[in-house]
Amino acid sequence: MRFFTKIALFCGFISCALNAQAQNYPDKPVRIVTSFSAGSGPDALMRNVGDKVGKQVGQAIIMDNRPGANGWLAVDAVKKSPADGYTFLQVDNTHVSLQQHLFKKMPFDFNKDFEPATPLYWTNFFIVVPANSKWNSVGDLIASAKEKSGALTFASWGVGSAGHVGAAMFEAETSTQMNHIPYKDLPSVYNAVANGEVDWAFGTAASAGPLYRAKKVKFLGIAAPKRLTGYLDIPTVSEAGGPKNFELKTWVAIYALKGTPKAAIDKFNQETLIALKDPDVQKNMSTFGFEPWLTNPAEVAREAELQSKKFEIVVKQAKMSIE
Repeated sequence: MRFFTKIALFCGFISCALNAQAQNYPDKPVRIVTSFSAGSGPDALMRNVGDKVGKQVGQAIIMDNRPGANGWLAVDAVKKSPADGYTFLQVDNTHVSLQQHLFKKMPFDFNKDFEPATPLYWTNFFIVVPANSKWNSVGDLIASAKEKSGALTFASWGVGSAGHVGAAMFEAETSTQMNHIPYKDLPSVYNAVANGEVDWAFGTAASAGPLYRAKKVKFLGIAAPKRLTGYLDIPTVSEAGGPKNFELKTWVAIYALKGTPKAAIDKFNQETLIALKDPDVQKNMSTFGFEPWLTNPAEVAREAELQSKKFEIVVKQAKMSIE
C-alpha cells in the first residue's frame, strides 16, 4: 500500500511541476527563426506581432532571419534546437504543402519533423498585367491565350514557386497553354510585367502593390472568394470572366518542432491571437494586403493537408520537378 501511495504522491508532484512550468512559460526570451529576409512583409509583420506578444508575456521575442536555400536554412536551424517552446519557425504554405511534391530529394520531412503552433495571416494573388495592356478583364486574357495558344508569357519568381504553380492551375482550369518565364526574385518579376517583357504574372498587394499604385501595372482580378479591402474596385477572378471559384493564396504560420510541450504551443497560440487582433497590427496587415488568420493549430494542419493534396495534383499534371 505504501508503494502505491508513494507512486501517487510522485505522480502528483510531477503534475504540479508541469502545471507550474506551463503557468510560468515563457520565463526567458523566445526565438522566431524565419525563412524570410529582413525588411520583407512577413518579417515586418512578425516583428510587429512579436513586439506585442513580448509585452503581453513579459519576455523578448527575438527574430532570427535565415533566408535562402528554399527556406531550408531556417528549417535546419530550428531542427538543431531543443523542442522546448523557446524556438519557433516562421514559414509559408510552400514549405509546408508544396515542396515535398516538387523536390526529388529533401533533407527533412517537414510534416513529420514539425507541427503547427499558430497561424498568422493569408494573402491572395492578383493577376497583374502591364498598365498599357489591351486586356481589361480576366476573360480578355483567357480569350487571347486561346487565340494565341502557347504564345503568351507569364512570369514567376522561380520554377515551382507559388506564381508558377498558380499559373499552372490557371492554365488547367481555362484549358490554355502559356510560356513560363522564371526570374530570380520578386522585384524582377513585376518590373518585367511593367516593362512589357512578359504578358502577366500573379502578385500580391505586398509584392505588386507599389507598381500598381504607381500606375505601372494594373490588376485584372484577385484570385479569392471575395474582393480585398483597399482594392474593392478590383473584381475577383470569377467576377472578371475567369474560372468559377478560382483561388490562389499563400499563408504564413508559426511551426514548432514535434515534441514541443503542448502547454507552450497553446500559450504561444493564445498570445499571438491576442496580438493579431490589436488595431496597430491590423493596420500594419492592411498595408500589405494581409488578412489575419484567427484560428488554432489543428485548423492550420487541416488547411496544410488540403493544400498538399491540391498541389500534388497540379505538380504532377504540369510535370514540375526540381533536383
